[in-house]
Amino acid sequence: MKLSQFKFKLPEEQVAMEPTYHRDECRLMVLHRKSGRIEMTKKDENGEDLLDKDGNPVYLDFRNILDYFDEDDTFIFNDTKVFPARLYGTKEKTDAKIEVFLLRELNPELRLWDVLVEPARKIRIGNKLFFEDDGPMVAEVIDNTTSRGRTLRFLYDCPHDEFKRELFALGAAPLPRYIIDKREATAEDMDNFQTIYAKNEGAVTAPATGLHFSRELLKRMEIRGINFAYITLHCGLGNFDAIEVEDLTKHKMSSEQMFISKEACDLVNKTKLEGHRVCCVGTSTARATETAVGTDGMLKEFEGWTNKFIFPPYDFGMCNALIGNFYHPESTMMMSECSFGGYELVYEGYKKAVKNGYKFGCYGDAMLILDD
Repeated sequence: MKLSQFKFKLPEEQVAMEPTYHRDECRLMVLHRKSGRIEMTKKDENGEDLLDKDGNPVYLDFRNILDYFDEDDTFIFNDTKVFPARLYGTKEKTDAKIEVFLLRELNPELRLWDVLVEPARKIRIGNKLFFEDDGPMVAEVIDNTTSRGRTLRFLYDCPHDEFKRELFALGAAPLPRYIIDKREATAEDMDNFQTIYAKNEGAVTAPATGLHFSRELLKRMEIRGINFAYITLHCGLGNFDAIEVEDLTKHKMSSEQMFISKEACDLVNKTKLEGHRVCCVGTSTARATETAVGTDGMLKEFEGWTNKFIFPPYDFGMCNALIGNFYHPESTMMMSECSFGGYELVYEGYKKAVKNGYKFGCYGDAMLILDD
C-alpha cells in the first residue's frame, strides 16, 4: 500500500493533551473484522442506543472491554517501563538551552549514553553540558551518531545506582513532541505516562494502549478468569519518525529490544490451542509477538531486537484480537491496526472517530478489533 492511503484530516482539538481523569474511562470503539460491524454506543435490552438525560447516545467506554472476553482468554501486555528521558541542560560558555533526550545507556561503567540533542547545530564534539546551576551533573559530547544524535559521557563520580537516580531526578516524562510543543511535562505525567504494570526499564515512550488499564479493571478481568501474559518490548521513537517514502516497502523501522519468556509462551500457546481468544494490548505487543511467532502459529521464546514494520496486506500469525489507540495520520501504529482489522474497516472507524469527536494520540481513546 501507499503512504497517501493513510492520510485523513485530524482536527487539532481532537489530539488529547491530557489523559482521562480515570485511566479506564476513555471511549472505546469496537470493530468486528469479519462482519464489518462497528460498535460505538451502549445498548439497552432491546438493542437500541442508550440515551443520556439530554437524549444523546451513550458511548462505550474502556471498561466495556470486559463484555467481549470470557474465562480462559489471554491478554498479552508489554511491561516495559518508561524512564524520564527528556532533560534540559545549558551549553558551557554560551549558556544556550539544550534539550537532551536519553535513548539508551551504552556503557554503565563509563557513563556513556546515546542521546538526541536539540538544537543539534549548536552541539559539537568536545562541548560540555551542565544540567544544574551549581550541581555536579555534567556531560561531555564525545561523538556524533546521526544528524541529531550524540554520544555523551557523564562526568559524575559515584556508584552507578546513585548516578542513575540523580540523572533521572533531573528528567521529565518523555511525552511525544505533539504534546510537548503545546505544554510542558508535569510531575503527574511521569505517573500518567506509565502503565500500572510497568516493570522492566528501557522505554523512551509509553506503550500507550496499556495506559487505559486501571488496577480495578485488571482485578475485574482476573475475577472473570482472564489470563495475563507479559512480554517486554522497549518502545523507542521509531513510531514517531515521519515516513518519507510513498512506497511503504521502502520504509525502515528503528530497532527495538524485546524479550519473550517461556512462561509467556506457555500461557499464550495453551490459550490458543484450547480455542480461546489471545488479545494483544497495543501495536508494540503485536509487533513483538509477530516477530516471535513460528510458522505453526505458536509463540516462541525470544531475546534480541526487532525492526518489524507491519502494514497491509499482512496476515497475523499470533493474536485474534487487538487493542489500539486512535493514532495520527500516516503513523505506523495506524498501519498496524489496518493490517489486523482490514484497511477499509479500520479507515472507516477512523472517519467515524473524527466525526464523533473521539480523542487521538497516546492520551486518546481506544479501539478494539475482534476476529468475528
